[in-house]
Amino acid sequence: MALAKAVVTGSVYRAPEKRFTQNNVPVSSFVINIGDREEMLLRVIAKRTSLDEVVSSLGKDDRVLVEGRLQITTVKNESGNERRIFEIDANTVEPISAATGTGAASVNTSNEEIVKFPKEEEFADELIGEDEIPF
Repeated sequence: MALAKAVVTGSVYRAPEKRFTQNNVPVSSFVINIGDREEMLLRVIAKRTSLDEVVSSLGKDDRVLVEGRLQITTVKNESGNERRIFEIDANTVEPISAATGTGAASVNTSNEEIVKFPKEEEFADELIGEDEIPF
């Protein structure tokens, strides 16, 4: 079943593998982990030749942004249990790195002062006084 367009970020869990169709079109696939606290794996399939160079430069634990069509398939394993496989047919694959400033956090190594914002509880009462709430 194909779902709508999806944009996900994650780290490469399994390095890309490249195979070729009968018409000699490269098809690369790799697995990314999109979960923060626990593993949530997503297979990425890149059929476009324009993505070949980017995908081949990826390695394990690289951060990537992937845009494409989300697909869910259900398969039965040897024990008869059904298992869902989540795949994304990639239109775009972009590496995310701190050096380019896209997405990943960067470390401030200059002598500039780091601005720290107060927690929400500390300034919530200052924004709107009790007598100013209309209800």
